[in-house]
Formats: sequence, structure tokens, C-alpha cells
Amino acid sequence: MEKSRRTAFAAATALVIGLGGGVASASAISPGTEPAAGQAAGTPAKRTELYFGTEKPTGGVVTPEDFENFVDKEITPAFPDGLTRFTATGQWKRGAEIVKEATYVIVLFYPPSDQKANGEIEEIRADYRKFFDQDSVARVDDTQRVSF
Repeated sequence: MEKSRRTAFAAATALVIGLGGGVASASAISPGTEPAAGQAAGTPAKRTELYFGTEKPTGGVVTPEDFENFVDKEITPAFPDGLTRFTATGQWKRGAEIVKEATYVIVLFYPPSDQKANGEIEEIRADYRKFFDQDSVARVDDTQRVSF
């Protein structure tokens, strides 16, 4: 897919499914305690969402089995404390046509001080592009308060 098409796809996907998602275990982030009156609950954490398109420009798609294998071999070793995965439907515009495709979304939480995480995430994005002939993997970062 063209980069502009992927960018449009990622933006549309974010709009279609919102920026929600579940939370998996992340032992590297301290368990929350009851906040004092007027205080926000949880511990500051970085939240990164990755959007993996499944349509291959040369035809075919990334199958659920392909993606499961990618998660097991590439993402889980980099983020063993936990992640959340869900499937969405994204769309993007090609000329006058609206194209829809299945999308896998990964949500990661990690300590803001984790200097290694950014490099791991960029490596995951590069590997997915290479392994599945993709132009891009969208990335959304935020800092939030998280408690488990």
C-alpha cells in the first residue's frame, strides 16, 4: 500500500474504533492503591497502540495464524509483562473508493522511564513491514495513569 494510503487508513482506524482497549497485566508498573481524596488513581505509564493492517499490496492477507505467530515471536519477547490485542476494521480512501480491511491492534503499557521500549517498538514496526510487505504500522503514544 502507498504510505499516504496507510496513513489515511491508520487515522480512519483510530476514528472507527476509538482509542479504547483493554489492559493486560503489566507487572513493571506498580499496582495502584486507593487514591487520596482529589488525587488521580494509578501510576503514570506510557501507552502505545500499534495498528497492523492485514492487506498485502501484492495480494492476499496476513492471516490470524500469521499474526498470532508474529505476536508470539516478535512482540511478546519484547513486552513479556503483558499486552492487549484486539481486531478492528479500518478503512482508507483510494481515489473515489473506500477500502476496508481487517486490522490488528496491540496496546502496550510500560513505565515512562523505560528507555528500551521505544527501540523495541520501532523494531516490531520494522519487522512487520518487512515480513508482511507493508508500507507502515501506525503508532499512537500517550501517557496515562494506570492501576491494576
